[in-house]
Amino acid sequence: MDVLKRNNVKVFGEGDTTMVFAHGYGCDQNVWQDLIQAFSKDYKLVTFDYVGAGHSDLSAYSKQRYGTLEGYAQDIEEIYEALNLRDTILVAHSVSSMISVLVGIKHPEYFRNIIFLGPSPRYLNDGDYIGGFEREDLEGLFEMMDNNYLGWSRALAPSFMANPDRPELGERLTNSFCATDPEIAKQFARVTFLGDNRKDLSRLTVPSLTLQCTNDIVAPLTVGQYMNKHMSNNTLVIMKATGHCPHMSEPEETIEAIRNYID
Repeated sequence: MDVLKRNNVKVFGEGDTTMVFAHGYGCDQNVWQDLIQAFSKDYKLVTFDYVGAGHSDLSAYSKQRYGTLEGYAQDIEEIYEALNLRDTILVAHSVSSMISVLVGIKHPEYFRNIIFLGPSPRYLNDGDYIGGFEREDLEGLFEMMDNNYLGWSRALAPSFMANPDRPELGERLTNSFCATDPEIAKQFARVTFLGDNRKDLSRLTVPSLTLQCTNDIVAPLTVGQYMNKHMSNNTLVIMKATGHCPHMSEPEETIEAIRNYID
């Protein structure tokens, strides 16, 4: 199978160093538009859609392969091998953060740096660990998804964005959620929110940056602090941006934070 076609891979921009952008749950590569404009003059850029998202080849989807984050990590590995990518800067949003951790443990040569946007190794609260959700919260979300996925999307997307004074941002994320195949989205939600990658953090040796947003209901401040504490070579930056999607709501601040780190 043509991996580049399967994952709708796009390559553009200028520069000797490559930046790769990995989107989060319910999104596709279109969420990177503002960052692409900012970095395309100085870097070669690669964007893609995970199988099941955007304009990827939906026929390549397998419940077995994508029943764990390792299946999505394999997407990234195959893209890197197809393009012969090494020593890149990977920008990973939300669940892609843990996907990139899995890839980075296995293939540290792929990455010069990994930039985590709103990462979380565990969304469920567990003893002293505060991930942000109780089990019954997630079960309620899954039930709502199963009964009315479009209604779930319209209700949750604005809360994830957390910019009520700019409803157009919530609408943009809602449209992205609604464009995702519902059955694939339901399984990906369970894989994402029920996972536990806390033990993987200490195994990553690639230097990384954690960009932690203010008032993020998906990945609260305690999660960013946990990431920073349990990872070597990690820098934590607390952003003024609110919500879970700073690359969409506050692209200028996101771009500045990334530039300050990689420069």
